[in-house]
Amino acid sequence: MWTMSSPNLNAPLEDLVVQIFNSHFITRAEEDRLMSSLSSTSDEELQAAIYRIFYGMRHGLLQVVD
Repeated sequence: MWTMSSPNLNAPLEDLVVQIFNSHFITRAEEDRLMSSLSSTSDEELQAAIYRIFYGMRHGLLQVVD
């Protein structure tokens, strides 16, 4: 059984994206980090993954927790 733990905001962005996809949970702090990272990264694959996370949030596929 998966249990929620505090977000590791110092983890590499790629690891954070994978963790969010695997857990189906995202915290507000993680959302803020992704939002600020979106404009600063030039990696198109990573940008696409972040957009998929935001899509999942809008459509209820990811649970947002505080």
